[in-house]
Amino acid sequence: MASKLLSRARAVSARLRHPRPLSPTLAAVAPSRLLSDVAPRPLPASATANATATGGSPPASTPPAPQSSGSAGKFEHNAKGSSVRSSLKDPELVKFSAIADTWWDSEGPFKPLHRMNPTRLAFIRSTLCRHFGKDPSTARPLEGLKIVDVGCGGGILSEPLARMGASVTGVDAVDKNIKIARIHADLDPVTSTIEYCCTTAEKLVEEQRKFDAVISLEVIEHVADPADFCKSLSALTIPEGAIVISTINRSMRAYATAIVAAEYLLRWLPKGTHQWSSFLTPEELVLILQRSSICVKEMAGFVYNPLTGRWSLSDDVGVNFIAFGTKNSQ
Repeated sequence: MASKLLSRARAVSARLRHPRPLSPTLAAVAPSRLLSDVAPRPLPASATANATATGGSPPASTPPAPQSSGSAGKFEHNAKGSSVRSSLKDPELVKFSAIADTWWDSEGPFKPLHRMNPTRLAFIRSTLCRHFGKDPSTARPLEGLKIVDVGCGGGILSEPLARMGASVTGVDAVDKNIKIARIHADLDPVTSTIEYCCTTAEKLVEEQRKFDAVISLEVIEHVADPADFCKSLSALTIPEGAIVISTINRSMRAYATAIVAAEYLLRWLPKGTHQWSSFLTPEELVLILQRSSICVKEMAGFVYNPLTGRWSLSDDVGVNFIAFGTKNSQ
C-alpha cells in the first residue's frame, strides 16, 4: 500500500509540476527491540511533584464527529509566560501541559507511544544508517550525528537516540515537558548529555541552528499550519540531511481506531487528544514536504497486534505512518 501511495503522490506531483519525482521505495525494517531501547524508568515521586500539571477544559464524553478543518491561530506563549513564536495551537499547549508529569509512566496516557517506541526507533535507525553510511548493527550506530527531536515531550525518543551515539537536542514548547525530560535524563550519565530547550523549531531557525537529522514524531497533527512547520524543519536540516516525521492518516479507519477506540473505548489516551480534521493524508504530507525542499524516500505504516500488544512496520499506511526524506542540496 505504501509503494502504491508514493506512486499516487508522484502522479499528483507531476500534475502540480513539482520538479523532483518521488522514489517508490519502502522501508524494509525488522521491528526488533533495540539494544539502545531500554525499558522506561519512572520518575521519582519528588520529581513529578515539582512539575504539577495545570488543568484545562474537560474533554467531551463522546467522540466528536469528523469535520473539515478550520483556521487556527498561532500562540505566542509557553508555560513560563515568555513569548515564543510557535506553530503549535494554544489548546494543544494546555492539553499536553496537563499530563506532562506522566511522560515516563509506561501505563499512563503515553502508553501507546511507549509501546510504539521500539518500532519507531527501528525505522529511524535503519533509514539514518543507510543514508549516512553507518553500521546499524553496532551499539552506537548514530555516533557523530547531530539530531534534533522537535516536540520531544518528556524525552522518550531523545534518550534512546542518545544511547545510539547521537548528539541530541530535544525541544518542546511546553516548559513542564522539558523539566520532566531533564530530570529523567540526569538519571543516566549517557543521556545527561542531551541538550533540552523549552523553545520551538521556529526559534531554532532564527538562531540559525543546523542538524544532520531532524525528527518530529506525532507532532505535526497538533500544529496550526503544517506547511509552515515543515518549512521550519527543513530550514533546520543541512543540505542532504534527513527528516523523519510520523503522524496519523486522515482516514475513517483512523477516526475509528485512533479517536473512538483509543480515546473513548479503550481509554489509552485522554479524550480530546486528537482532532480528526488536523490529520494529514500521506499524499498531503509528501506534497507539503516537497514544497519545503524535502524529497520523501521511504514510508511505512505502524500496525498494532492486540494479541501480542506490540507494534510492527507494515505497508498499511491507513492509520499511523512514518516518512523518511532528505533535503535537496543547495
